Amino acid sequence: MLTKRIKTAVVKDSARHDTDTGSPDVQVALLSRKIDELTKHLKKNHKDNHSRRGLLQMVADRRSHLRYLEKNDKRRYTAVVKKLGLKK
Repeated sequence: MLTKRIKTAVVKDSARHDTDTGSPDVQVALLSRKIDELTKHLKKNHKDNHSRRGLLQMVADRRSHLRYLEKNDKRRYTAVVKKLGLKK
């Protein structure tokens, strides 16, 4: 679970303008941060299958946002992937 401070920092870092909270860029950044946090949790609690299911849903959601970006704006897609260190 992300704290409000971490979430606002992630949004501020990847927003396209001041009031941007819902663009695919921001959503991918937030999902990536949540995925990182949940991965740390699952390394400690390897039997937590409910959280594992949530992780798989987040990965699928991030993948669909990235696919949307790749289809509609290739330049933004490459910038987001490079900024977050994601590989395709």
